[in-house]
Amino acid sequence: MGILKKALTTAAVATALMANAAAAETVKVALVVKALGIGFFEAAAKGAEEAAAELGDVEIIYTGPTDTTAEGQIEVINGLIAQGVNAIAVSANDKDALVPTLQKAMERGITVISWDSGVAPEGRQMHLNPSSNALIGNTIIKLAADHMSDGGEVAILSASATATNQNIWIEEAQKVLPNYPGINLVEVVYGDDLADKSYREAQGLIAKYPNLEAIIAPTTVGILAASQAVTDAGLIGKVNVTGLGLPSEMAGAVASGATKSFAIWNPIDLGYAATMISYNLVKGNATAAPDAEIGMGRMGNVKLDANNEGAMSDPFTYDASNIEQFKSIF
Repeated sequence: MGILKKALTTAAVATALMANAAAAETVKVALVVKALGIGFFEAAAKGAEEAAAELGDVEIIYTGPTDTTAEGQIEVINGLIAQGVNAIAVSANDKDALVPTLQKAMERGITVISWDSGVAPEGRQMHLNPSSNALIGNTIIKLAADHMSDGGEVAILSASATATNQNIWIEEAQKVLPNYPGINLVEVVYGDDLADKSYREAQGLIAKYPNLEAIIAPTTVGILAASQAVTDAGLIGKVNVTGLGLPSEMAGAVASGATKSFAIWNPIDLGYAATMISYNLVKGNATAAPDAEIGMGRMGNVKLDANNEGAMSDPFTYDASNIEQFKSIF
């Protein structure tokens, strides 16, 4: 009996140690971006690392394809499944194409969320919008209209034609156009979040529409490229470029007058919030369900709607009055 009791005690201790070790295991959170080398996503990675440092038991795997394609992201995600990560937080290049691969990840017990650019509901547990889609759509039109007292022609330079967030924001922008009399949206073009293609698309708009007064680019790559195209064409003061951009990248355009104002949420906060949500779902501290609230650390809580989507915060406008304050931050 003594030997049996000792064996049972040893087994109990071993089981307890194994449980403690499992609880202490590092949570591997993969931050999958649309493409590497984009300043917005590099800033988001800084926020993810901030969250990891705060939590203490998180490893961030920052990754993505070299170009903004669904095929590239699928290859990356398959690699992460093979690695056995605990969570995948993805900004999608295509809301539908990623679904089968992400379903495979969830079947393997991996937590899957989308952020910034969403995945169809069947391919993720929840989606974190940077802000309210309706508010973003209104903001990008208002930023142009504020400097067009008599109305005029505007065009939109988007990212890829399949980018979920871009398409939703453009739809919301089109809905509010009747609220801005005289503003005429003449065309939507796509630069695929590639600097050279976005630059060429902006040049094409300038050539095609001689009365164009504003280019709206709801993409950090596009707004910078369009500002450069307007500058190179000698049209500062005639064509205003606005939309969503990074203060660090847009400071020169604001100083030159190519861009009078633009907006963005803080991508550092967005990466931070996505990591906090992923961690809380992995740990069972929260569940992704309609009306649920999930902790985002210093960003507060996100409340999910019927589609398991929630918004982080309102966009913020940057111009000559505050660009200096923010350009060194992100």
